[in-house]
Amino acid sequence: MNNEKSIIFTDNSKIVIEALTQAGADVFIGYPITPANLLYHYASKRFSVFMAAPDEITTLQWMAGFSAVGKISVTATSFPGFALMIESINMAYMMELPMVIILVQRLGPATGTATTGAQGDLLLLNGMISGGMSVATFNFSDELDCWNISAKAIEFAVKHRTPVVILTSKEEMMTKKSMDINLLPAILKYEREFYNSDENYISYKPEKNLVPAFLPLGNEKHQVRITASTHNMKGIIQNSTVEAMNNSKRLHFKNFRNIEDYTFYELDEVPGANTIIVSYGITSHSAKEAVINLRNDGKKISHLIAKTLLPVPQKYYEILSNYKTIVVAEENLTGQYQQILFGSKPDTNIISITEFGKMISPAAIIKQVSNYV
Repeated sequence: MNNEKSIIFTDNSKIVIEALTQAGADVFIGYPITPANLLYHYASKRFSVFMAAPDEITTLQWMAGFSAVGKISVTATSFPGFALMIESINMAYMMELPMVIILVQRLGPATGTATTGAQGDLLLLNGMISGGMSVATFNFSDELDCWNISAKAIEFAVKHRTPVVILTSKEEMMTKKSMDINLLPAILKYEREFYNSDENYISYKPEKNLVPAFLPLGNEKHQVRITASTHNMKGIIQNSTVEAMNNSKRLHFKNFRNIEDYTFYELDEVPGANTIIVSYGITSHSAKEAVINLRNDGKKISHLIAKTLLPVPQKYYEILSNYKTIVVAEENLTGQYQQILFGSKPDTNIISITEFGKMISPAAIIKQVSNYV
């Protein structure tokens, strides 16, 4: 790493795209939509294969095709486009095709306000796979996360044969800032391993960590079956056999169990604190400032920034079990991550700080938390 500073003026969209390409992403396919349009623009300049799809449904179908022949595909969208992609994401999930979908949140419902950010799509992600199965979902809190976690998203998707979602927001992707690029560590391209045996290839036979070995369509050695319908290990459609049912269950447990090695978070603990603030994404900036001010006033406050959002890592519950009062701050009306963590009727020690149509200020967090410490 160069010890001299190299300051550039940029936005996180460019950092994310550069990280994805260096980590091994091959193809970007997209349909432009605010506030994901900078990702689309930078990808058109950086990816060796860039395809402008006529709509979001086609985007995911093309991504599935590229993934089936061994390429790593990426797209970026916002809620209206993502809503159109959900059926095809379910298809890719069932087929076990790796890909990365960047969801840049904006204010809803429906088309909402394209130029106003939000954190309103988390509950959608938590239930978007029919049956409520888990999709790995990662989140950023700063530019270093944009760099490091984007690379890890590629790794998780490929290593575990699954779609992965990067959840972010308008302010995080479009705000320009100065940064020292020498702070960004080198990214090693994730080297894929394909099935390489003379024995017959079984498309969905689970191996290490419940993940089947991958072999691209079009190889000259083995037959490959890929299907989105309920199927057995050979990829043969079966409605309700024990093997087919267990194969479908495996899709959930594959992500749920393997997320432990991809649990990213930032924990700022104070000895003797009884209260902890939980935040993620853009709200973490306000929460950090609020924590500094609260501590300056003599209040003992800890802070957990969640960066792996789904499936919820068990590590978060281990941390939170040490606190009497848990405050969850997020930029949506209904307290979505609080619901995911603690249910729709949490205990009285679970406090929700929410906002709709604007970012949560440090002052709002300080005001609420001061009532409990």
